[in-house]
Amino acid sequence: MKAIFRVFLLTLISCHVYAQNADSLNFSKAKWQKTSVARKTKLFTHQFADSSLFAANQYISFVEIKNHKKAPGFFIGHDKKELIKTSAFAQKYQAIAVINGTFFDIKNGGSVDFLKVNDTIINQNREEKNKVRALHQRAAIVINNHLLHIKKWDSTNTWENNLTDKNIMLSGPLLILNHEQEKLDSVPFNKLRHPRTALGIKPNGTVLMLTVDGRQQNSAGMSLFELAKIMKWLGCSSAINLDGGGSTTLWVKGYGENGVVNHPSDNKKWDHEGERKVANVIYIKAKP
Repeated sequence: MKAIFRVFLLTLISCHVYAQNADSLNFSKAKWQKTSVARKTKLFTHQFADSSLFAANQYISFVEIKNHKKAPGFFIGHDKKELIKTSAFAQKYQAIAVINGTFFDIKNGGSVDFLKVNDTIINQNREEKNKVRALHQRAAIVINNHLLHIKKWDSTNTWENNLTDKNIMLSGPLLILNHEQEKLDSVPFNKLRHPRTALGIKPNGTVLMLTVDGRQQNSAGMSLFELAKIMKWLGCSSAINLDGGGSTTLWVKGYGENGVVNHPSDNKKWDHEGERKVANVIYIKAKP
């Protein structure tokens, strides 16, 4: 009986390893559609059909911004009360590319996570009912001199207020930091497949602004465990999850009819019209 169990266990492990290798291989073979967006900046899109990635269809799009003095710079856009579509934020700031930002109050507007812009605190963290820090308040995107980095919560209650960075957006969960994959809790938010938005940084400083569509036949969406894998496969040494679901939107200047690259899911249609209004964004434009 023990021998049969060992054989069964080995078979399961072999199947799991094979599936992981197959996913990695399929991902590496993808023929991405590439479009120049600005200096040192490109848009990549790909439809994984025939259930070829994580046994599902997936649509992935990302903007890659090189770490170069001629590349666009990074900025945080926000509104303290009013919710605005990502594409409208793009027009407001005359951006080159924009992704939706961190989590927000759908009913009343404003971020539920700490937000500081141009050295001014816009929002403090909203405390959870059980007084345990939310998963999306345990890491931060920071921008100084229009360069973007990712930082990890130090376990203190005043961490974000003690940071000296000029621009700070808390979000999460953190997926990868300095080549080390973060341990993710097995909570439904992490395990279930949803549309996802993420930021990744490569060892050379190149930044990826990425969306994965979901809740659609053409794209199932991803768990955070799957999202962490693709960020690693894209060469990111650090990566962070942003607000996803119906908020997930990537906008690029001059793309298509309205600039929306992905297929936002709020209208339950496979088109570029289903944007949800959000409270904040990360965008790029020419450095001053």
